Amino acid sequence: MILTVTPNPSLDRTYEIPRLERGAVLRAGTDRVDPGGKGVNVSRAVSAAGRRTVAVLPVGGPEGALLARLLGDHGIEVAGVPVQGSTRVNVALAEPDGTLTKVNAPGPELTAGEAESLLTTVRARSAGADWIACCGSLPRGLVPEWYGQVVARAHDAGARIALDTSGPSLTAALRTRPDVVKPNAEELARAVGRPLTTVGHAAEAAAELRSLGARAVLASLGADGQLLVDASGTYFGTARVRAVRSNVGAGDASLAGFLTAGGAGPAALAAALAHGAAAVQLPGSVMPAPEDLDPAAVTVTTDVPWERALTEPAP
Repeated sequence: MILTVTPNPSLDRTYEIPRLERGAVLRAGTDRVDPGGKGVNVSRAVSAAGRRTVAVLPVGGPEGALLARLLGDHGIEVAGVPVQGSTRVNVALAEPDGTLTKVNAPGPELTAGEAESLLTTVRARSAGADWIACCGSLPRGLVPEWYGQVVARAHDAGARIALDTSGPSLTAALRTRPDVVKPNAEELARAVGRPLTTVGHAAEAAAELRSLGARAVLASLGADGQLLVDASGTYFGTARVRAVRSNVGAGDASLAGFLTAGGAGPAALAAALAHGAAAVQLPGSVMPAPEDLDPAAVTVTTDVPWERALTEPAP
């Protein structure tokens, strides 16, 4: 079982439009509403893979009730913590060329009691979990050290922790030694305080995060692929993609693939790449099912292209 923790979940409404025109009335070809938040997306991808998952998250207002119902429709068990504020609603505008414009709401402000209730729920539901995935931004009311508290309590319960967050909440949690962290290139650059312009720069930054406490680093480099740096070495992988339709939730699908494949080593990296590549070819934040995966499109190697320039350098 994979337990996910999403402190700031959302309802994600995605509109597919011909072209974004500022100040115009835009008519959508299709629209959809999905459960959102990085940990929620991981649960959705785990469930789509036929594995059991439990989602721990705050739920508030009619939006929170709808979020919980939608997750139930996906076959996901919800361990909801009631909060006073309303669950946020995010909007994404997807254009045919793959360009995505997002408007993310801030979400409710959690009280000290609600923050503690989340921690207590994680500890209570962690028994029997193969992995606990803590994902996303922290809502107002939670201090940057909150994720570190989750890691410490989960380790006390004997669980392994995957952490997908950024900024102060990532750096604060490193000293608690999460089992794997999953930054993208921009988040990795911010964590080490310097720009990344090559694959080698990214690999060196990932190794630095290990020296700061992370036991493994799964770094997403967008169209350039992914890196896995752990105690056994450094691995680099890519996956062919026919056409990008939407990249919403692709990183979350990738983390789900990594964890469901065991969460360690090149085979898990290959699964992460297959899931991420499948996700970007699906609409909105739809998570890939096993039939969407193309393992033959994935390549993983220890021959890291150190000098290769990143398509999207991280400032």
